[in-house]
Amino acid sequence: MQTIRNANGLNLPKLGLGTWPMLDDECTRAVLQALELGYRHIDTAAGYNNEAAVGKALVHSATPREQIHVTTKVWYDKLEPADMRASLDNSLKALQSDYVDLFHIHWPGKHGDLRGDALKRSIDTLVELHQSGKARAIGVANFPLALLREVVEILKAPLSAIQVEYHVLLDQQPLLDYARQHDLAFTAYTPLARGEAAANEVIQRIARKHGVLPTQVALQWLLGQEGVAAIPKAAGRENQQANLDALKLRLDDEDRDAIAALPKNRRVVSPADFAPVWD
Repeated sequence: MQTIRNANGLNLPKLGLGTWPMLDDECTRAVLQALELGYRHIDTAAGYNNEAAVGKALVHSATPREQIHVTTKVWYDKLEPADMRASLDNSLKALQSDYVDLFHIHWPGKHGDLRGDALKRSIDTLVELHQSGKARAIGVANFPLALLREVVEILKAPLSAIQVEYHVLLDQQPLLDYARQHDLAFTAYTPLARGEAAANEVIQRIARKHGVLPTQVALQWLLGQEGVAAIPKAAGRENQQANLDALKLRLDDEDRDAIAALPKNRRVVSPADFAPVWD
């Protein structure tokens, strides 16, 4: 499994298992199965209500904890310092672990209102949790470019990663360019656009050409990019294995040109009650 490494301590397997919206035993079974198949990157969050289920899998897996990268996140209503510290402590308890490998702020407040002094307090606390060893690396999720720039250039936070929606139907090039310039891993969530990528005629045509699944084409388009990881959700063994097998696919220039020509304005995750204004 290829990994993304950077100067701030990150060692992130490029393909991970997304766990939202799996819960309870379904989630535990999926994580155990993924680890058995060879996954070493598990993504969860306090807001998913499944950290305890992930933790149960981590404890019962034959794979040692130190070989597994675990990402979790703090919800947007827990961004004051005491709340953030308590959130991470609760996450560690649920995960049955002394640390997480990557700890994200999940959303930049409500409608992107994490600004000014509130932003500084939250980022200072994020850095503090990194320095404590409870979070081996830190990052942000769903931050528009202007806000990410403020965190990196003004607050000087030693971020390791950003996680955002990214797939063949959504352009994130300005954000990706910035991440590369500042040595940030770029994790793509909803990498299959909730089924829309595989339903696309161009993606299907490329899949037929290579004798693979459309989902594998969409994933390889991401995984083949420098600094980009992807975390598709998959509960069943067949889908988990198919996603792993996407690592073996090699797209050619004709494939990439065809994907580049697709419309890139389809955002499928933008909750009306708390999403920021996107750049």
